[in-house]
Amino acid sequence: MTPFSLDSSMTSMGGVFYPTGHVFAMVPTDDVAHAASEALHALGYAGAVRHATPEAILTDIVPTLGLEENELQSAGLEGEIVQRIGALAHQGHHGLLVALGNDDAHEVAEVLNAYGATAAFHYRELVIEELVTDQDDDDYPEDEDED
Repeated sequence: MTPFSLDSSMTSMGGVFYPTGHVFAMVPTDDVAHAASEALHALGYAGAVRHATPEAILTDIVPTLGLEENELQSAGLEGEIVQRIGALAHQGHHGLLVALGNDDAHEVAEVLNAYGATAAFHYRELVIEELVTDQDDDDYPEDEDED
């Protein structure tokens, strides 16, 4: 797992974070990021996983929105996703950027879900696909045991 660094190939023409051909996922802790990365490496993603600390997300990814104090927020889905990523980073969540091979996002999603990813997005050419079930649902599995 290599450290995340933003480059121009990871942004849309408008400059907003949009790493086409990648999955960007948020996980709750640094330990989970490392464990999920190891699992992805075992599937053949060695060298294809980059780790974004909460600080890197807040200093590199969130500013791609280009918001000034008096500007309206980005209306596009990519802007909404950057805002969600930023909100999770403010809570201490870490990011994983996974370069995909042959559109195998669902294999990556299975690993990320198994490790408790709080969000994951597959950035395709014209579509962003959400890969993780909504973690804010009221039906968490652990809630079912509380009777």
